[in-house]
Amino acid sequence: MAAGGRSWFRALALGVSFLKCLLIPAYYSTDFEVHRNWLAITHNLPLSQWYYEATSEWTLDYPPFFAWFEYALSHVAKYFDPKMLVIENLNYTSRATVFFQRFSVIFTDILFIYAVRECCRCVNGKRAAKDILEKPTFILAVLLLWNFGLLIVDRILSSHCGFSDIHFQYNGFLFGLMLLSVARLCQKRYLEGAFLFAVLLHFKHIYIYVAPAYGIYLLRSYCFTANNADGSVKWRSFSLLHVTLLGLIVCLVSALSLGPFIVLGQLPQIISRLFPFKRGLCHAYWAPNFWALYNAMDKALTIFGLKCNLLDPTKIPKASMTGGLVQEFQHTVLPSVTPLATLICTFISILPSVFCLWFKPQGPRGFLQCLVLCALSSFMFGWHVHEKAILLAILPLSLLSVQRAKDAGIYLILTTTGHFSLFPLLFTPAELPIKILLMLLFTVYSFSSLKSLFRRERPLLNWLETIYLVQLVPLEIFCEMVFPLTPWKRHFPFVPLLLTSVYCALGITYAWLKLYVSVLTERISVRQKAE
Repeated sequence: MAAGGRSWFRALALGVSFLKCLLIPAYYSTDFEVHRNWLAITHNLPLSQWYYEATSEWTLDYPPFFAWFEYALSHVAKYFDPKMLVIENLNYTSRATVFFQRFSVIFTDILFIYAVRECCRCVNGKRAAKDILEKPTFILAVLLLWNFGLLIVDRILSSHCGFSDIHFQYNGFLFGLMLLSVARLCQKRYLEGAFLFAVLLHFKHIYIYVAPAYGIYLLRSYCFTANNADGSVKWRSFSLLHVTLLGLIVCLVSALSLGPFIVLGQLPQIISRLFPFKRGLCHAYWAPNFWALYNAMDKALTIFGLKCNLLDPTKIPKASMTGGLVQEFQHTVLPSVTPLATLICTFISILPSVFCLWFKPQGPRGFLQCLVLCALSSFMFGWHVHEKAILLAILPLSLLSVQRAKDAGIYLILTTTGHFSLFPLLFTPAELPIKILLMLLFTVYSFSSLKSLFRRERPLLNWLETIYLVQLVPLEIFCEMVFPLTPWKRHFPFVPLLLTSVYCALGITYAWLKLYVSVLTERISVRQKAE
């Protein structure tokens, strides 16, 4: 990145950091208690008790590297307010505690800023423009640094738990690790990329959903060092040394993370904390995925069955799915879904993208496509999916959006719908203008910048896609302004959430299918086959 590039990037980074600082005095709630408790646990208790301590309901349920991360932060936190490190001080929220936790998020976001800078270096300069505002690197930097979803999840959503269990979990720092690993693979620094991703998995296990993309790409591009003329793998190019090096990295990182707990015989306890299947298929606010549509269909069939006297009202369970609780529930008409069923669906939905990455290699571009599809497939069919998990697909798709018009169109659909689906998590009147203004600014910039970048090509969206996205406006007006004034609010309080979840699920499903069709039908050039 040239000197001029460094100056505008520095301005963008400082601007978003300043905005985060302005949000330091914003609201706070149980998200802060989660991390206050984790700070207290790791600071006061020996290693052997970290994953057993249960004074608070917010028990430690992240992998060991994140626990050590909290341990390191606790030694800084004690200089702000030692009382926050007392385990029994449940719901302790002094001003110094709030300031420390928000400031720690902003400080650790330095890694995210560096990762974005590295990703910008990976964007090819074929669409170089005289105006800096139209350069793909500038657009990408804005789409990543000023991403609306990441801003509200780490800076505003950290204020509330509401009906969901969403926490301010240093998402910028974690996504920074992921984007930096992506950048290293795009730069053909394979061992660094593998190391960073292995470390990321031991910070937050949700990233295991995109592990197939990393595994196949490293096997195809690093362990096999050459292709035949038709693009197929040259089996004789297999490098045992490269496989050994990758294996050593994975084993050493895993040993460093899990080794002490394996010695203590606590691995089963950690696994039970990391994968709490009793939380149920969906959050109390349904993530906008396939299961939201499945739940809605079950509700519709139940109502139809009752109207037609096909169902016995006394045998229908109370509406736990829409009761605002995180728990297990049974469907009424459709078959109930088990964790195993979601695992099978996720595995099957990921397979085509993995096969394309192996049989239709396209270098870093193919890797990014597979990564996004793995993230979207896990979001669509995973068990107890968090709403914010859509960012796992949106952020890497940003890299593709500035390189090809077709991907830019998919990005606009996915990011607009995915970000809108986060709106119900900000439910107080004071937050309404903030979330609308921030999303409006980001969405307008996304559309205008990508449209300008690809102005010589066909329109990014067709008329049907445009109509779908425009309908988000009346949906928001109904949910925020009209519905609260109706008598339905008392009897059907979950209706706005249901409408938002189901409508957004349609858009996200469409974007997932459109990207899959694009990947499966894409032709590979002779040059790409030979690489």
